[in-house]
Amino acid sequence: MVMQRHHLTCAGIAFALYLHHLVSTIEVPLDLPQPPTITKQSVKDYIVDPRDNIFIECEAKGNPIPTFSWTRNGKFFNVAKDPKVSMRWRSGTLVIDFHSGGRPEDYEGEYQCFARNDFGTALSSKIHLQVSKSPLWPKEKVDVIEVDEGAPLSLQCNPPPGLPSPVIFWMSSSMEPIHQDKRVSQGQNGDLYFSNVMLQDAQTDYSCNARFHFTHTIQQKNPYTLKVKTSKCHSKRSGWKFNHTAMYSARGITETTPSFMYPYGTSSSQMVLRGVDLLLECIASGVPAPDIMWYKKGGELPAGKTKLENFNKALRISNVSEEDSGEYFCLASNKMGSIRHTISVRVKAAPYWLDEPQNLILAPGEDGRLVCRANGNPKPAIRLGTGEPIEASPPNPSREVAGDTIVFRDTQIGSSAVYQCNASNEHGYLLANAFVSVLDVPPRILAPRNQLIKVIQNNRTRLDCPFFGSPIPTLRWFKNGQGNTLDGGNYKAHENGSLEMNMARKEDQGIYTCVATNILGKAEAQVRLEVKDPTRIVRGPEDQVVKRGSMPRLHCRIKHDPTLKLTVTWLKDDAPLYIGNRMKKEDDGLTIYGVAEKDQGDYTCIASTELDKDSAKAYLTVLERPDRPRDLELTDLAERSVRLTWIPGDDNNSPITDYIVQFEEDRFQPGMWHNHSRYPGSVNSAVLSLSPYVNYQFRVIAVNDVGSSLPSVPSERYQTNGARPEINPTGVQGAGTQKNNMEITWTPLNATQAYGPNLRYIVRWRRRDPRGSWYNETVKTPRHVVWNTPIYVPYEIKVQAENDFGRAPEPDTVIGYSGEDYPKAAPTDVRIRVLNSTAIALTWTRVHLDTIQGQLKEYRAYFWRDSSLLKNLWVSKKRQYVSFPGDRNRGIVSRLFPYSNYKLEMVVTNGRGDGPRSEVKEFPTPEGVPSSPRYLRIRQPNLESINLEWDHPEHPNGVLTGYSLRYQAFNGSKTGRTLVETFSPNQTRFTLQRTDPISRYRFFLRARTQVGEGETIVEESPALLNEATPTPAYTKNHVDIATQGWFIGLMCAIALLVLILLIVCFIKRSRGGKYPVRDNKDEHLNPDDKNVEDGSFDYRSLESDEDNKPLPNSQTSLDGTIKQQESDDSLVDYGEGGEGQFNEDGSFIGQYTVKKDKEETEGNESSEATSPVNAIYSLA
Repeated sequence: MVMQRHHLTCAGIAFALYLHHLVSTIEVPLDLPQPPTITKQSVKDYIVDPRDNIFIECEAKGNPIPTFSWTRNGKFFNVAKDPKVSMRWRSGTLVIDFHSGGRPEDYEGEYQCFARNDFGTALSSKIHLQVSKSPLWPKEKVDVIEVDEGAPLSLQCNPPPGLPSPVIFWMSSSMEPIHQDKRVSQGQNGDLYFSNVMLQDAQTDYSCNARFHFTHTIQQKNPYTLKVKTSKCHSKRSGWKFNHTAMYSARGITETTPSFMYPYGTSSSQMVLRGVDLLLECIASGVPAPDIMWYKKGGELPAGKTKLENFNKALRISNVSEEDSGEYFCLASNKMGSIRHTISVRVKAAPYWLDEPQNLILAPGEDGRLVCRANGNPKPAIRLGTGEPIEASPPNPSREVAGDTIVFRDTQIGSSAVYQCNASNEHGYLLANAFVSVLDVPPRILAPRNQLIKVIQNNRTRLDCPFFGSPIPTLRWFKNGQGNTLDGGNYKAHENGSLEMNMARKEDQGIYTCVATNILGKAEAQVRLEVKDPTRIVRGPEDQVVKRGSMPRLHCRIKHDPTLKLTVTWLKDDAPLYIGNRMKKEDDGLTIYGVAEKDQGDYTCIASTELDKDSAKAYLTVLERPDRPRDLELTDLAERSVRLTWIPGDDNNSPITDYIVQFEEDRFQPGMWHNHSRYPGSVNSAVLSLSPYVNYQFRVIAVNDVGSSLPSVPSERYQTNGARPEINPTGVQGAGTQKNNMEITWTPLNATQAYGPNLRYIVRWRRRDPRGSWYNETVKTPRHVVWNTPIYVPYEIKVQAENDFGRAPEPDTVIGYSGEDYPKAAPTDVRIRVLNSTAIALTWTRVHLDTIQGQLKEYRAYFWRDSSLLKNLWVSKKRQYVSFPGDRNRGIVSRLFPYSNYKLEMVVTNGRGDGPRSEVKEFPTPEGVPSSPRYLRIRQPNLESINLEWDHPEHPNGVLTGYSLRYQAFNGSKTGRTLVETFSPNQTRFTLQRTDPISRYRFFLRARTQVGEGETIVEESPALLNEATPTPAYTKNHVDIATQGWFIGLMCAIALLVLILLIVCFIKRSRGGKYPVRDNKDEHLNPDDKNVEDGSFDYRSLESDEDNKPLPNSQTSLDGTIKQQESDDSLVDYGEGGEGQFNEDGSFIGQYTVKKDKEETEGNESSEATSPVNAIYSLA
């Protein structure tokens, strides 16, 4: 992909426009006395619209402000006497108002403006005022023009003489443009030329039209009517069509050599003024129409200035100069010969400046001169003046006239004046004003102070320092206060005060000072230059080909100077892009959502700052589904075929790969379209195979890589004749739906297979016995039921298609079966062998085939879990089965629960259902490994310990013998060694004392039976707030907190409160088994406690499984659960079922025990009781 890119520097454009000012004269500030200067005036040849007011412009500046006067046709024009004429305030512009009436033509003439003040008079050019004219075409009767075929012809236009001249063009009277080529074309004079007339030229008429510029009107001349006379031999073949360049002889037209219709003869001359365009024209006749070639005698055509127009009949040379004089000739040629015409070109010249006089500013005592030098052909006459001929002006001893130069010597204050220079010859004149101003002024800087100039790096730039003074000051530039004058190398100082840099570099940044000096003093100003990085698109958009509905992205990544404000705009097809809700403009690109066909085109990204801009362009092609085919036509109609032709639609940028031809018939499925055939995308015509007795209608769908087009408009219908069916139904089968029937079904013929009206089916059947007789039935639906059949007997079946034209060929025979009944016998001698804790092997004795009463499908083993070998464990007794397809006598039942009692029975199954059940068999499954514990909860109450709590496995699969806990510390990718802890089956809690407060821990917990360890549950300790990224800072902060005075005081206060609480608890306990609670505690008792009513509390209630709850104000873990001691020598472990007792003084004389049923312990449903002593000490 070639990305089109354009980079433009705004400063570069401004610099180019400024170049022509670099050498212009220094202007006098308007606050200083100066003669008048004309600043604006109307053009010399001034044509005005008669419908509007007339404005003749004349503006001037000077100090004092000039006054204005006018002459008309060389005489003073008294503006005050004409009420229609006024002059603008402080201006010489004349306003001629026709709102109240008047004729603009009365004011035509030659006007000249005079601007005067105390120091002289400035004159405008002579302004020739003319009123636009659009005269009507003279009425004339145009006769029919008779012309022989092959003869030349010119139709004259002769437009009325408008001002300015009208634009001419030819049309028919019905406003249709006349087709032009090298045979028929319009000349520069407006006439219409026929190199040779042909018969078809008489098919229209010809009218010349003139369009006038100011009135914007078109006037039409009466049309010409042609009557073309042909030879007799051609008239007999007038219906034939010929190529007019190759078959003139067949038309009976004589081929002729070229001859010139314009200009006439073999030579002519033409005069042209310097600086305008020269237009040479040659129009020739001939049969065939000749070709025109242009040459210059003695050399080549002017290079870079020539252009061929009007089918090579015109040669245009732009901006003619004296070097373009000479002889040019045109060569007209056809196969019959050639001729030439020579045009002698003479270049004359209106006056043009060689040295145009410039304003002259002098100090008292200085010398100077005004030069007025002009050239022309013929050489112009030079006249000097000061508002009047210089010979008639008052004498001035300091002034001397020497030809075209005025010399001033030792000028003094008061010698200021305005001088005119007039150069004229027969082709025109030039007028220039130049003043001489004698001033005594110290230097002054005219630019604003402390300018800031910004420029793009490596670009050309300039620093402006306009100045004034008299005598003319000397200007010098300095950088950053250095003493060296800047001129030369990368710098160029101009006389008007500008400092030009060929290439701005980063090191050129800084403060520049311009200093203007003359004998009266000096003045200075500073300009700060900043060099900026260029704006560049580093990754622009790329040409893309996308599918409709996709989401293309056009990149535009930009690098620019960060100190400049960047603006990014997008164009589509060179017009501003509207960013709607389907587009998203981002910093580095443009995204189009759901691209559509209208989004195709050129996309241009423009990155611009105040100084420069860069652009990049790419083309987005959108692939669309093709347009629908059109103009379907049926040809070559036959009994079983037809040719379908269509015109392809637009492929929408993705080539058409396929055409799908569809058909619809109106008898069987009207309105339903079916695929008929498919053809490659390179064809647009196909022969379609047809079926009898179908009223066809076709349509075509085009397919490309994007998708399918809309279907075409359907073709006309085509009806084929009928015939007998050629095929029989398929899918014939017979099967019973009840035990005493057989249902015969088949796939019916479709609309293109019926071949005729009244389609029906002949159904025949008999038992599979060669001696059996056939039964038959004729039906129209694709189904027939035979009743009163024996159970599961084979039948021979035939289905034949038939319509009113005849029968289809003899059908094939199909075997079907009558209905089945339930099996009558069950499998016997069912034997079970246990393979493992989850699978068994089965064997059985198969049933006799006569008892199946149908087709044997499978043997089934129904089984269910009757109970678990673990007491008090509820099990689901849902029945399940395993299938053993086919006639077999063994199988395996898997996915059983270990350590359970199962029951099993077997049946045999046919198409009707299950047979009788076998004898129920019972079997146990051995012990297996347990499932994973239900959960593993991890809590971190502090930085020194981690509490673990888990639950028993959901499926013990045997008697639990304990738990295995493996754990390891890890910190990021580093892991420590694995440690192992084992626990008894009743233990479900564990506290780990951390050795590293930073690392986390990963725990692997498994339950085990006598068979082995079960599935693993894995958990990790939670991360602390600042543990994610362990650093020495964490340890330091931890130590700092522990050594802070407020922390130590808080810990001491807590310890004191705990000590007081312990003392109170021991005093209360020493009173006996029960004590009133409400008198000594503020906490409410649990409403479920049975002792709430009498206000007492029983210690033994803590030992109950149902009331295992914390004491009031007992310490809890982070999530509110009781923090229990996990000591292996808890009181419960020592208990033997007796009740706890106290002696008279309340001392402990027995063990706290929880009475547990032995069977519950085996069923893993016991829970560890919390000792009240342990609960109290957990507060410490």
